[in-house]
Amino acid sequence: MRSPGQKVSSVLLGKSSGQLLIVPERMKQLLEFWEGDMVLSVAKFVPAGLHVCQTLNGDDLTLCEIEITDGEDIFVWNGVEVGGIQIPTGSDCEPLLLNVLHVATSSEGEECQQFIESPHVFPSNAEIGTVFTALAVPEGVILINNTESRDEENWTTIPKEDLKKTFREQGLRNGSSVLIQGSHDGNSLLTKQGKWINTVNEINWLQVKNLSQLESEEEQVKISATLNTVVFDIRIKAIKEFKLLKELAENSCLRPIDKNGKLLCPVPDSYTLKEAGLKMGSSLGLCPGKAPTSSQLFLFFALGSDVHPGTEMEITVEETVSVRTCLKIMLDKCGLTGDTWHLRKMNWCFEAGEPLCEEDAKLNELMICSGDTLLLIEGKLPPLGFLTVPIWWYQPRGPLHHWKDHQDQTNCTLSQGGVWKASSTPGAPSDAHAEVSLWYLGDLEISEDATLGELKSQAMTLPSLEFSIPSPAFLRAWTVESKRPGRLLRAHQQQLKEYKLGKRTEICLEPLQKEENLGPWDVLLRTQMRLPGERAYGPPVDVLWDTARGWTAGSLRQRVADVYSLPVEKIEIAKYFPEKFAWLPVSSWNQQTTKRKKKKKQDNLQGAPYYLKDGDTIGVKNLLVEDNDDFSTVRDDIGREKQKELALGKRKSREALRAQSSDVFSGAETPARARGPEASLSIHVRSFR
Repeated sequence: MRSPGQKVSSVLLGKSSGQLLIVPERMKQLLEFWEGDMVLSVAKFVPAGLHVCQTLNGDDLTLCEIEITDGEDIFVWNGVEVGGIQIPTGSDCEPLLLNVLHVATSSEGEECQQFIESPHVFPSNAEIGTVFTALAVPEGVILINNTESRDEENWTTIPKEDLKKTFREQGLRNGSSVLIQGSHDGNSLLTKQGKWINTVNEINWLQVKNLSQLESEEEQVKISATLNTVVFDIRIKAIKEFKLLKELAENSCLRPIDKNGKLLCPVPDSYTLKEAGLKMGSSLGLCPGKAPTSSQLFLFFALGSDVHPGTEMEITVEETVSVRTCLKIMLDKCGLTGDTWHLRKMNWCFEAGEPLCEEDAKLNELMICSGDTLLLIEGKLPPLGFLTVPIWWYQPRGPLHHWKDHQDQTNCTLSQGGVWKASSTPGAPSDAHAEVSLWYLGDLEISEDATLGELKSQAMTLPSLEFSIPSPAFLRAWTVESKRPGRLLRAHQQQLKEYKLGKRTEICLEPLQKEENLGPWDVLLRTQMRLPGERAYGPPVDVLWDTARGWTAGSLRQRVADVYSLPVEKIEIAKYFPEKFAWLPVSSWNQQTTKRKKKKKQDNLQGAPYYLKDGDTIGVKNLLVEDNDDFSTVRDDIGREKQKELALGKRKSREALRAQSSDVFSGAETPARARGPEASLSIHVRSFR
C-alpha cells in the first residue's frame, strides 16, 4: 500500500463520449489500492522541490473546467499531512531557495570572522526575521541581495522595523542572498569605498603570528580582511591587537608562512592581498625589518649546494646591483674572503642551476626576482668564452687497470667491418647490457673555440688518468645523460661551441683499440651474437653503419651480416630496450600503402618503434645453429619480474588507499545519481566513392 502523498507518475486521463472524464472517479479506478481520504492537488516543481499549489475540489467538475493542461502533475494525498508532517499549500506559501551567509563560530563559541554560505528554504509568506531562528544565531543585521551576481552596490540593509515583513514583501526570490551580521560588528566588513562585500570568498580572515621578538599578550591573532585589503592596514591592526609599541609600525613587515613553517619573502605594504597572491586563511608573520621597496630584491642565499630548509640566510639589495657586488655582500655576511667563489641560482627542483657567469650584469637583467635563492659555490668561474667540463672515464666492457695490460689480456681480432672484436675466454657468456661504469677523472677548463681533439688531448694529461693512451684518436667522446653515455661527439676537428654543450654538460671518454674517425652518416651500434643453446650473448662488437643511403632495416641487416660473415637470410637481429628488459626484432617489412592516401610507409629505423641511435645494443642470432624467436636472457626475466612486482605493489597500495577512503564514508549512504532521459542517435555515413 502506498502512503498518502506518494506521487503517481504519468497518469493518462482520456476523453469519453466527447466529454473529459471526472477526475476523482477516474483516479479511484486507477488507484484501487488506495484506502482512506483521497485528495487531488495540482503540484509544480520549484527550485526548492515539489510544492502543492491547488486542491481539486468538486467531484462533478471536468478537467476542462478546473483548467488542467497536458503534462500537469497531480499530487495524491490525504489533504493534511505527509509522513506526519503538515504540508502548507497555495501560492502564498510557495517555498523560496535562498543563499544564507552567516558568521562561523569556533568550538568555544567565539566568532572567528569566517563566513559560511549555505542554501536554506523559507516559505515566501514567512517573516524575514525567522532566519535567526532557523539558523539558531543571535539577532543582528540582515542584508539582502536580489541579483545572481551579488554585486557590491546591490546589498541592502533591512531596517529593524521591517524584520516582520515577509520574504515576498521584501522582493526576495529564488537565488537571492541573505547576509546575517552581528549587531556588534559595526563596519568591520565594509571595504574602503563603504560598500558591502559581496561573495563568500571575499569575506574571510588572515592569521598573523607575532615574530617580532617582542613580548605580547597574544601569540597570534585573526584579522578580518578582503582580497582588496591593503597589507599596511593588516599590519597596523595586528600591532594594535598584539598591543605592541607604536614604534614597531616603522620597522616591521608581514611575511607569509608556508605549510612547512618557512618564512617567505616580505610583502610590500602598498600591495593588496590579491596583488600579493595571498589566499584567505593564510598565515603571516609580523617580523622586524622593513619590507623591500619596488626597486629592491629580497633574496635567500646558502653556502654550498646541500641546502637544508630553514638554514638559508637573507639579504635585501637593490635590483640594479651587479652579480659581483651581490656576491661580495653575501661573502661579507658569511664572514668569508677570497675570489674563489661564484653564485648559482637554485632551480625548480632545489638543485644548483647554471652559474651566474656575467659578473658585471645587473640582477634584474638576469631575471633575478624577490624570493629567489642563490647558492654560494666554491670555485672560480672560468673566463668568458671558456667552459668547465667534468670528464669521466667510460669502460663498457669492464674496468681497465692498465691499457697495455688490457691489450695483452684481451684476444683482439679484426673483423671484416674494420672494427676490433674483443673477446674474453672462448665460450664464456656475456651479459647483453651490463651496468655502465663511469669513473670521474676531473674538470677541464677549456675554451669554447677548442676542438674535440684538443679536449681529448687535455683530458689525457689529467693526473687521475692511470691508463696509457697512444693518441687522442684512440678515445671516443660521449655526453653524459642520466649517468649514462648519451650523444656521441663525432667530428675530431669540430669546435666545442658548435656542439652547443652548455655550461653543465659532462663528457665521458671511451678507450678504443684502433683509431676512429666517424663520418656524419656513420652510426655506432653495439652488436652481440647470441650463444647457441644458451640464453646469453658473446662479448659486444662495435659496428659502424653507414646510413648515407637510408636508415632501412634491410641495410642494417646486410651490414650486420657482413660483420659476422653470415648470409643475410640466415640472421635475425633485434634492438634491446634496457629500461623494459625487452628485445624488439628488426625485420625488413615491405612498403605498404593505405587505402585513403597513396602514401608509402617509411622504412626508417630512426622513427617508431625502434628509435635507433648511437650506442644502442643489437642482438644477433645465427639461424644456422639456432632457430627460435627468443632474444631474452635470464637477466631480462629477472628484471621483468621485478618490474611486475613493483607495479603490483603500487597497485595494492592504491587499492588500500581507496579502501581507507571508502571506509570513511561507509556510514553515509550515497544517493544514486539520477539517470538522464535516453535519446535516439542517428549517424549518417556518406559515400565518397
